[in-house]
Amino acid sequence: MQRRHDIDALRAIAFALLILYHCAMLYVAEWDWHLKSTHLSEPLQIPMLFVNRWRMDLIFLISGLSVHFLLRGTSLGRFVVQRSWRLLLPLTFGCLVVVPIQPYAQGVANGLVEPGFVDFLLRYYQFQPWPQDAFDGWEYGFTWNHLWYLAYLWVYTIVLAALLPLFRNRVGRRLHALVAGLRGWKLAILPALPLAVATMLLQPHFEETGDLIHDWYRHAIYFSVFLYGYWLGNDRGLWQELVRLRKWTLSLALGLFGFYLTLVLVLPDEIPNLLQNSLWLLRNLYIWFAISAILGWSHALLNRPFRWLPWANEAVYPWYVLHQSLTVLIAYWILPWQLGPVSEPAIVVAGTVLGCWGLHEIIRRVPLLRPCFGLKMRPRETVKAVAPAQLQAANDLA
Repeated sequence: MQRRHDIDALRAIAFALLILYHCAMLYVAEWDWHLKSTHLSEPLQIPMLFVNRWRMDLIFLISGLSVHFLLRGTSLGRFVVQRSWRLLLPLTFGCLVVVPIQPYAQGVANGLVEPGFVDFLLRYYQFQPWPQDAFDGWEYGFTWNHLWYLAYLWVYTIVLAALLPLFRNRVGRRLHALVAGLRGWKLAILPALPLAVATMLLQPHFEETGDLIHDWYRHAIYFSVFLYGYWLGNDRGLWQELVRLRKWTLSLALGLFGFYLTLVLVLPDEIPNLLQNSLWLLRNLYIWFAISAILGWSHALLNRPFRWLPWANEAVYPWYVLHQSLTVLIAYWILPWQLGPVSEPAIVVAGTVLGCWGLHEIIRRVPLLRPCFGLKMRPRETVKAVAPAQLQAANDLA
């Protein structure tokens, strides 16, 4: 099977955008985050809102695509074991080693944690509740912050593995055929409708907590797009149709976002239920138009073996694990300096990128660290573990 370079490239671009998004959270006005600069910007809300509505939906859809490819040529049991190892080990290591600087910085900034990182860690590893609102997750005694994605993805992967026998029976194959047969306006609109219904039914009742157990609104959305990715897979007809529709879906996404943004800005906070549901319908149509356009354009432009792609494909995981802790750490250091509105964010972004790059270069060379950041064995280790006749197959699957 030919490797889908566009999916590899799109994954790298999506996570690069996530890094910039989290850096910008320091500066967008009226949006809570772990730390906030004094240089807050209300106009920054517009591009942030443009990205915010579909960024995680796209990432979970890409994750579903990856599962589709990973399930080929391997048993279900082996797949579950491999995915659990590559998701739960970085999640555990990240929560214990990488993330703690974030609640420490937030707690000190809120005046509810005493300065002194070593003393904080000794208290943090007791996993006991902290003073109220000390940091996000204070009531649990610890937090996974941006690594929540790994926990959610592992749960979705296990649920999908359990559902696979149903997907592969007659009813499941018929459902897959219906999805694969979507063309034209049906492909551009129908997948948005389950997302809109889930939003109308669940968002009023479930806050976006990020605690896994009580996050049923986001589960409904993210697991749905995760399934969309799995069903989309490598179906040539669907991808050709996404490419054919890419100009239309891009135009519709831009136009609908403009209309949606206007309504968000002019409507009061409290609106009738019918109007609120209409707004949610528009939002989910925008999300699916945007994702369809991104998939179509990426398949048209990125499905080629770029020289930077192997490096980026390896770097995605450790950069994702590291980036937010670096952003928060750098901000914690430099916010008291009262730098200007240009130099301060420039230092935050540059420091985050350089920190991720430098630490990744170390991680990729240390065998014990590689699996802690989701990386596979180094090639020479693979040579020792795999018979010569199997080596090429192992490299192809990598």
